[in-house]
Amino acid sequence: MTAPITRSSAQPPVTVRVFQQRLSSTPCGARLARRLTLNQLHSWGIPYGMDVSDAVAAIVAELAANAVTHGRVPGRDFALRLELVPGCVRIEVADTRSGPPRPPVPGAVRPPQSLDEHGRGFVLVDAFADRWEVLDREPPGKTVRAEVGLPVRIDVPDPK
Repeated sequence: MTAPITRSSAQPPVTVRVFQQRLSSTPCGARLARRLTLNQLHSWGIPYGMDVSDAVAAIVAELAANAVTHGRVPGRDFALRLELVPGCVRIEVADTRSGPPRPPVPGAVRPPQSLDEHGRGFVLVDAFADRWEVLDREPPGKTVRAEVGLPVRIDVPDPK
């Protein structure tokens, strides 16, 4: 027979907050992804103008712009997913293109040449994210996942 769980022996529940949105694969959809991100972070207790919210917004802006520019398949949307997990904000941007161009992998990001018109997006993701990766997904497509750590001074209140 097992002993019942009492309040003194149970750990507090881990609260994970999730925001998901499908957006049109257009420049308007990419801009909206950034605005929705800032609004969601603010509602989670991470105010506008903090280093964390600025970093997450920059990552979302770059990944959404890449999904619209390089990952677009006509008639298909891209997806934004944000998770507030203990210690970090997790960002996922998924598009429906599996083939080239393929994003670089962490550690293989090269700074662009001074006259290059493109190629700065993943330099920013690499600089702002504590961790990131590119994942294949089913149905065809890919997801770029990045995490930005929360400073200890951010005390995110429990949802009621």
